Amino acid sequence: MDIKYLGHSAFLLKGKSDSVVMDPFDKSTGLKFPNLEAGIVTVSHDHHDHNAASQIQGNPLIINIPGEYEKNGIRITGYGVYHDDKRGEERGKNTLFKVEIDGVSILHCGDLGHTLFEELTEEINEIDVLMIPVGGFYTIDSKTAYTVIKSIEPSVVIPMHYRTEKHDPSFSSVAPLSDFLKQMEISNVEPVKKLTLKPGDFGEEMKVVVMEVSA
Repeated sequence: MDIKYLGHSAFLLKGKSDSVVMDPFDKSTGLKFPNLEAGIVTVSHDHHDHNAASQIQGNPLIINIPGEYEKNGIRITGYGVYHDDKRGEERGKNTLFKVEIDGVSILHCGDLGHTLFEELTEEINEIDVLMIPVGGFYTIDSKTAYTVIKSIEPSVVIPMHYRTEKHDPSFSSVAPLSDFLKQMEISNVEPVKKLTLKPGDFGEEMKVVVMEVSA
């Protein structure tokens, strides 16, 4: 299966039988969303920079609440969490989506606002790829992201929801990617345009992969 980064917190997962778009955004982010067709769309929460499912062509199955789903051999499980560290009092609820596609398990954290309870990490079980927000202010920051990564223990970590030069000024309080890389003690990162994965590709040592935005 292939992973492409669409910018902000949006990804395209392309498997043998179907494809999944996760957290599509609208133009208010300052970024341009590509024309895409997919069989499944996941929406972690109902904010404009994550819920623009109407842009996806192909009459997809839209999943925006916790639960268990399956379409064309792709299994998706949603876990209810919060957008802040006050049990949703400030920013409401958020859903983590675990996608099992072509033998690879992916966890997309949406706008996670807190660390995870041990019971939840046990329920989520093993994860190959973790897509995690790192920019802070609206989500967890790089330090808290590090704590979540340690609790999940994925094979691959893909950072998302960080400020770029192309973002709208409303995201000025969000930290850049460099803060997270410093937290992880990583330098000289070469972004990748597409990540192709299959079972058996994952070693014991965790890798952080920075993805280039793919139109």
